[in-house]
Amino acid sequence: MSKRDYYEILGVEKGASKDEIKKAYRKLARKYHPDVNKEAGAADKFKEAKEAYEVLSDEQKRAQYDQFGHAGPQSQGFGGFGGAQDFGGGFGDIFDMFFGGGGRRRDPNAPQQGADLQYTMELEFEEAIFGKEAEITIPKEETCDTCSGSGAKPGTKTKTCSHCNGSGQLNMEQNTPFGKVVNRRVCHYCNGSGKIIPEKCTTCGGTGRVKKRRKIHISIPAGIDEGQQIRVSGKGEAGINGGPPGDLFVVVHIKPHEFFQREGDHIFCELPLTFAQAALGDEVEVPTVHGKVKLKIPAGTQSGKVFRMKGKGAPNVRGYGHGDQHIKVKVITPTKLTDRQKELLREFNDISGNEATDEQEGSLFERFKKAFKSE
Repeated sequence: MSKRDYYEILGVEKGASKDEIKKAYRKLARKYHPDVNKEAGAADKFKEAKEAYEVLSDEQKRAQYDQFGHAGPQSQGFGGFGGAQDFGGGFGDIFDMFFGGGGRRRDPNAPQQGADLQYTMELEFEEAIFGKEAEITIPKEETCDTCSGSGAKPGTKTKTCSHCNGSGQLNMEQNTPFGKVVNRRVCHYCNGSGKIIPEKCTTCGGTGRVKKRRKIHISIPAGIDEGQQIRVSGKGEAGINGGPPGDLFVVVHIKPHEFFQREGDHIFCELPLTFAQAALGDEVEVPTVHGKVKLKIPAGTQSGKVFRMKGKGAPNVRGYGHGDQHIKVKVITPTKLTDRQKELLREFNDISGNEATDEQEGSLFERFKKAFKSE
């Protein structure tokens, strides 16, 4: 079976430029690569396109192909267009296509930003409401002062790794049915740094970094809520190879309050009242985070009634005013009565004739009575 013309395989003219040939090949490689296309015949088309590219991308091979065609080069000692040179210079392009540019690893000695740190800060309920200035101590890695981060003993220098030539990676060739595949692995001689340290710094052990505990000032904004975080720029781990430091994120945890509960900017609480206060009405002092405030209780207030005190909640952390305080009334039934109290309650019960104080048709007592009458 005769071979197809290489230009025809790639779909380019005979006078096509190197860029046109490369572009055509990459298009076919994306379409027929065995890792992408599992259809029957795809692998053969990929090998066919690869072989065409191997020849037409090389000036000497292309010139001989243009002169002799498929048959000529073998008899002239050319050695064929495939075989041992499988993938050749085109493999780097394929590797980049299917492995995200892994064929071109970034410089291991280039500056890198340090890692971010997270710290959980516990606040009292009132501290979260009004904010505070605080100082925290965190453990973090910093550049070693002894060796200035090089990892080498003072007076000595690092050397370029002779095994990976400073790239931090080793190329491992492997034969496959589709040709040679190059696997890139982290150089185990230099651990991917591209450098060898003949004499290590005794302070940091050659890492160029040391653990330290640092005090950091934190400004807690008024109104911060549970789970919110504060970003402190540049207070994370030190950068690598002169890169910028990371950031510190302070996550807030708020201790529960014995009286108040918070939902967003609003504060909720329960107000215990005696039966007499709820029935006759009263003026009581209610605690808020801003201090005590007087609240008028209307006569006949029912247990579960909610009063709203506008602007007495938490400040909005972004400065959009204050929330409200919601006060839920809870009428307390006494469990221990004196003889005199019992006597007065019985007298009250006799006077009221066991009738509910609320005369509205839909009251709880009215519905309770109707439930018994229906039985």
